[in-house]
Amino acid sequence: MLTPEETCRYRRHLQLAEIGEAGQLKLKAARVLVVGAGGLGCPVLQYLAAAGVGTLGIVDADVVDESNLHRQILFGPADVGRSKAETAAKVLARLNPLVRTEVHALRLDLGNVRALVEAYDVVVDGTDNFATRYLLNDACVLLGRPLVSGAIYKFEGQVSVFNYAGGPTYRCLFPVPPGADEAPNCSATGVLGVLPGVVGTAQATETLKVLLGLGEVLSGRLWLFDALTFQTRTLRFARRPEAVAEIVVHEGPARAACISTV
Repeated sequence: MLTPEETCRYRRHLQLAEIGEAGQLKLKAARVLVVGAGGLGCPVLQYLAAAGVGTLGIVDADVVDESNLHRQILFGPADVGRSKAETAAKVLARLNPLVRTEVHALRLDLGNVRALVEAYDVVVDGTDNFATRYLLNDACVLLGRPLVSGAIYKFEGQVSVFNYAGGPTYRCLFPVPPGADEAPNCSATGVLGVLPGVVGTAQATETLKVLLGLGEVLSGRLWLFDALTFQTRTLRFARRPEAVAEIVVHEGPARAACISTV
C-alpha cells in the first residue's frame, strides 16, 4: 500500500484511471538504471524521481564541467569539478526523498555492464557515444531488459525503445557501428541547450509507459524531432533475427562486433 505521504504526493497520478494506486505501486517497486547523468540523463532522472520510481541507478564517471551548465539542469556553478552521479543523487534526494538512488560513479565496460543491467528492470541510455550504446543494447538483449534510447545532435533529437516485448533491438536499426570520425558528440559540434530537455522528457515518458504497461510504446519506431522547424517524424523498423542471434551466440555483450571499439 501507499503511505499517506505517497498518496498525497502522487494524487494527480492516482486520479488517472490508467495509473491509479496499482500503477503507482508498480512505479514504487520499479528499478531503473540511467546511464549518463548529462544532458539527457538530467531530465530523465528528475521526472522519474518526481513520478515516484522507487529506485534509480545513476551511472556516470564524469565530473561537472562549466560547459555542461547550459543544458545539464541538475547542476549549478558550485558543482563544477564534482561527481555528476553523486551530485545528481543529492539533488534527487531533495526533489523526492521517497525514492532511493544508487550511485555508480564508473565507466560502463565489458567487465561491469552485465551485473549492472541485471540489477534493474529498465535501462535508459543517456550516453553520447556509440560504443556504450552497442554495449548497453547487447547486455539488455542477453538479459531481457527494455532499453529506452535517446540521442541528440545540434538541433535534432531521437528516441526509441529497444528490446521491448520481443521488439527490435538497437542493432536491428543500426547494424554496423559508425567509424570514430562519423560520430561526433556535443563536445565537438555543440547542441541547443533546451534540446536535451525535450528528448530526455520523451525518454522519461517512454520509461513510465514501459513500467506501467500504458499506451503504444516506441518499440519498432524511431521518433525524430527537429527543434528548428518543430516538426516530428516517426520511422518504423523491424526486428532482424540475425542481429539478435549474433549477440546470443557469442554469449557476451558487445563481443559480436563492437568489442574493438569499447
